[in-house]
Amino acid sequence: MSLKAGIVGLPNVGKSTLFNAITKAGAEAANYPFCTIEPNVGVVEVPDERLQGLSAVVSPQKTIPTTFEFVDIAGLVKGASRGEGLGNKFLAHIREVDAIVHVVRCFENPDVTHVSGRVDPVSDIETIDLELIFADMDTVNKRLDRMRKQTKSGDAKAKEEVSLLERIAEALEQGLPVRRLGLSLEEKLAIRDLHLLTEKPVLYAANVQESEVAAQSTALVDVVRVVAAAENAEVIVISAQVEAELAELDPEDRVAFLEELHLSESGLDRLITAAYRLLGLITYFTAGPQEVRAWTIHRGTKAPQAAAVIHTDFEKGFIRAETVGYEDLVRAGTMNAARDAGRLRLEGKDYVVQDGDVMHFRFNV
Repeated sequence: MSLKAGIVGLPNVGKSTLFNAITKAGAEAANYPFCTIEPNVGVVEVPDERLQGLSAVVSPQKTIPTTFEFVDIAGLVKGASRGEGLGNKFLAHIREVDAIVHVVRCFENPDVTHVSGRVDPVSDIETIDLELIFADMDTVNKRLDRMRKQTKSGDAKAKEEVSLLERIAEALEQGLPVRRLGLSLEEKLAIRDLHLLTEKPVLYAANVQESEVAAQSTALVDVVRVVAAAENAEVIVISAQVEAELAELDPEDRVAFLEELHLSESGLDRLITAAYRLLGLITYFTAGPQEVRAWTIHRGTKAPQAAAVIHTDFEKGFIRAETVGYEDLVRAGTMNAARDAGRLRLEGKDYVVQDGDVMHFRFNV
C-alpha cells in the first residue's frame, strides 16, 4: 500500500530543508525493489519498536519495516490557483497525495526573507488554504454546470449530487475547506473522483529554531495550534535545521544529539507517526525465519483485504488467518508456546485486523 503525504508551504518556511532531511534519513531504495522513487519523493521507514521485539522472538534473516512516502510540493505562492509560479503543476501534485503536511514558519530570522515581509503563521496558512479553495471552487463549479443539465431530464441521482455540490460550493465561497463540512462516507464517495484539495486531511508542522524545539511551545506555535484546533488537526513542532543535522549523523551520534536537545525522538519520527495516524492506518506483522515484516492497512480492514496487501492471490484464495497479538507472542516467547497457551487464533473472512496482529495466511488458488 503506497501512501503519500504532500509537504506544502510558502517559499522560505523551511519546507525544502525538511524534505532534504527526509530524503537523507530515508529508507534505502534497494530494500524496496518494487518501489520506483521519483526525485521529489522521499521514502521513510515508519518507526515501530515492535519490530525489534518480534525479531528477538523469531530471529529472522531480515527485518523489514513498513514505509511512508513524503512528496515535495514546490513552494506555493499567492495566485497559484490562477497558474502563477507554475501553480497548476503544483496543485496537480497535491491532488495525487493522500494527506497534506503544511509546513508553517514559526521562527524569526532576518537572514531568511519571508515572501510577505513578516512572519505571520495565520496569514501564511490562509494564503495556502485560499489557493487550494480557489482551485476546488473551479473544480466544483465545472461539475455543477454539468450535473444541473442532467437534472433537467429528471435524473434523481443527479439532483442529489447537485444538492451536495451546492453545499460544498457555498462552504468554499465562505472560505471553508471541504474537510470541515463533516461529509458522510456516502457523500465522500460521491465526490471522490473530483480529488478536492481541501478535502484532504492536514497535519501542521510548526518549524521553529533549534533553541526552541525542546520547549515545543512558542507564541507563534500557539497561534498555529489555535488554527489547527478549529478543524481538529494536529500540530507537530519541529526544527527543520535540527532534522537536517540529524540526517547527517550516524545512529549513536544521533541519540547523543537528541539527548543534548532534551528530545526523546526526532521531529521526523513524530511527523511520520502523526501522518500515519492522520490517515487512520495501522500495522500488522508477518513473522518467520526468512523475515519479520510490517504491513500497512487502514483501520477496519478485514483479513482477506489485509492479506491482499502482501499479494492479491492471498485474498482470492483466502481460507483463514492464524493470528496472535504482538503482546501475547512476545510474552509467550515462541509461536508454539503461544499456540499451547491458547493465544493463537484461527480467524475467518469477517475478522477485522487489529493493530499489532501477527498473522499467517492460509490460502488456496
